[in-house]
Amino acid sequence: MRLAVVSAGLGVPSSTRLLADRITASVRGELASRGRPVEATVVELRDLAVPIAHHLVTGFPPPALEEASLAVALADGLVAVTPVFGAGFSGLFKSFFDLLDPDALTGTPVLAAAGGTARHSLVLEHALRPLFAHLRARTVPTAVHAASEDWGGAGDALTEDLPVRIGRAARELAVLLDAPAADRAPQPYPADLFA
Repeated sequence: MRLAVVSAGLGVPSSTRLLADRITASVRGELASRGRPVEATVVELRDLAVPIAHHLVTGFPPPALEEASLAVALADGLVAVTPVFGAGFSGLFKSFFDLLDPDALTGTPVLAAAGGTARHSLVLEHALRPLFAHLRARTVPTAVHAASEDWGGAGDALTEDLPVRIGRAARELAVLLDAPAADRAPQPYPADLFA
């Protein structure tokens, strides 16, 4: 089974990449417990910033970007993690997904995650879910937001801690990935649905 992991962190080290790695490890563990080994390919967008810009202005993907796009398109599942800038996903993250073939993620199970201050947790609902819905992917119910205080704390009185949220989202992704491919494909609406 192939898992693509897109990380849009800009720093080195990056808390975005750290979150992506923790989610990937949890997904691997869930799938291993089901007897389904997974090969994960990490697409570090920081390293593709210039190729993404070149593709945007020329219309032709440089080889490194073409390879990354193919890894995402051919994956059985996707983990997509972005930092939050200006109450939305990063421009680099959006640009990468803008350059994918519009059908590349159709039916693909996606675990979406973001990192930033606690005030930005709704970026998952108002930005990431709509993006992946537009791409006809199947986003798992639990999206993971990691605020700065989540890295060293035990959450707060109203939320579970970060490892619990990661574990739940990883189980949901594993369930979708464990389903036969035909069950994962989006079903067309009946012709008479809006009649």
